[in-house]
Amino acid sequence: MREEFSKIGFILSVVGGAVGLGNAWKFPTLVGMNGGFAFVLLYLLITITIGFAIFLAEIYMGKSSKKDPVNAYKTLAPNNKEKWKFAGFTMVSGILVLSFYLVILGWVIRYIFISLFALPKDIDSARAMFEGFVGSDLLGSIFFFFIAFILTILVVSKGVKSGIEKLNVYAMPTLFILLVLMLLYSVSFDGFKEAFKFLFYADFSKLSVDSLLTALGLSFFTLCLGVGCILTYAASLGDNVNPVTSSFYIVLINIAIGLMMGLIVFTFVFEYSGDPTQQGVGLVFFSLITLFAKLGIVGNILSFLFFLSLFFAGITSAISMIEPFTFYLINEYKFSRKKALCYLGCFVFILGSLCIMSLNLNFSQALNFGGKSFFDILDFASSNVGLPVGAILSAIFVGFVIPKEKVKGFFMPFMKKEIIFEIWYFMLKFVAPIAILIIAINQILS
Repeated sequence: MREEFSKIGFILSVVGGAVGLGNAWKFPTLVGMNGGFAFVLLYLLITITIGFAIFLAEIYMGKSSKKDPVNAYKTLAPNNKEKWKFAGFTMVSGILVLSFYLVILGWVIRYIFISLFALPKDIDSARAMFEGFVGSDLLGSIFFFFIAFILTILVVSKGVKSGIEKLNVYAMPTLFILLVLMLLYSVSFDGFKEAFKFLFYADFSKLSVDSLLTALGLSFFTLCLGVGCILTYAASLGDNVNPVTSSFYIVLINIAIGLMMGLIVFTFVFEYSGDPTQQGVGLVFFSLITLFAKLGIVGNILSFLFFLSLFFAGITSAISMIEPFTFYLINEYKFSRKKALCYLGCFVFILGSLCIMSLNLNFSQALNFGGKSFFDILDFASSNVGLPVGAILSAIFVGFVIPKEKVKGFFMPFMKKEIIFEIWYFMLKFVAPIAILIIAINQILS
């Protein structure tokens, strides 16, 4: 019998799945580049409309079926059950994401240890250290990837209550406490005022069509949609949990953590005249670590805490990506949880190792296709194709295939007013699929 989440366990587990490494370098930078708080308001508006539409559709499918993504489609479809089950295989995107995500998490783990020693004093030294590790140290890269891999498999092997929920119940509050401590310390710097202005000053003149598309994409990805994670977690949702209000809390916590990370990161960027428009690897592994180095032993402590918080954010996301396929193998083939993870683990480890090799100077040429590394191809295929397709299919399935009265009967006890349901249902059927299609086309062509 499938274990059930507690109310707080469900909220923290979904937040854990949504809050990832991107919160440290993507969310705050996009906020700063697109009008600050004006962009946050736009992101909020889109999230509570389009994002919620898909989110609640996945909640409905998981809670109603109590199945994995493949069998949820098969069970709930009134007709063509064998055809609709193939829609559930979009959860493969989660495995692809996990394969390269654990590589990045391995980098984070390595930098937790680096923080205990002398940090690079300038950008060039930081870049040389990082590129040397990624481009030359194959065994080191695989070793830290393996640590991230084993920890993820170990947590999921414990099951819903003892593994996934237990980790999130401890990891997410710990992450929040670490961020609060670093934020309080950041307030003492002059750069905090600049960081606050950068993120919270509402400049509506910077909003554009590109900002709208960016906010749509950010909302879509920060809610962990399209990979079967929400559906699978909802399959373990107890009857005492209100999915609508829980979803509201999940979004608020996700945004709060993103903004806190932004304030911390940009305080040091502005304090030491860094580049606030830089994001990704450059922001965290080049700029930020050299800024910490300027603070001496305090910088080592801050660097350690920062990368530790990134680890907690990353590991909670990683477990959410592998659980849907694990649950499918358990349901469909009656595998034990450990046997299912052995099969999936071999697949993830091989793909992750190929990602590492594609970035290594000795193997990169053999694993480069059309000007893209194997790492980049997995990223592109999952993020720009797999996830949007998965989200569109869930919207079409709940909006057009499932009888409306069944969906309405599920949500009315939580939404109370019929007008709220009708607005949500309209967003799900007509607005969300078109919006996601626009996002996908824009990302593929850009």
